[in-house]
Amino acid sequence: MLYLLIILVCLVVLDGVITEYLINGGGGNEGNPLLESLVGEPAFMILKAVGAVFCAFVLFDIHKRMPKIAMITTCVAVAAYFGIVIWNTSLLILT
Repeated sequence: MLYLLIILVCLVVLDGVITEYLINGGGGNEGNPLLESLVGEPAFMILKAVGAVFCAFVLFDIHKRMPKIAMITTCVAVAAYFGIVIWNTSLLILT
């Protein structure tokens, strides 16, 4: 579980870095309307990193009481963010 949470945090931060690069280069846009106005600001990466770590702590706490649910949720989140990072990376390569 710990390794999955570390991977999840890394994928979220990587998503933020690639998104910043794509938007600054004019090759993409932020899909989350709540974060769209923060892209390019230091608060964007801080919010992504702190939010990811917070979610990891919550999932780790849930894992103590309901390990199966926490494991499934974490696996789904890792798979989703892996897909997002692959998609953003493909946009990077194409631009």
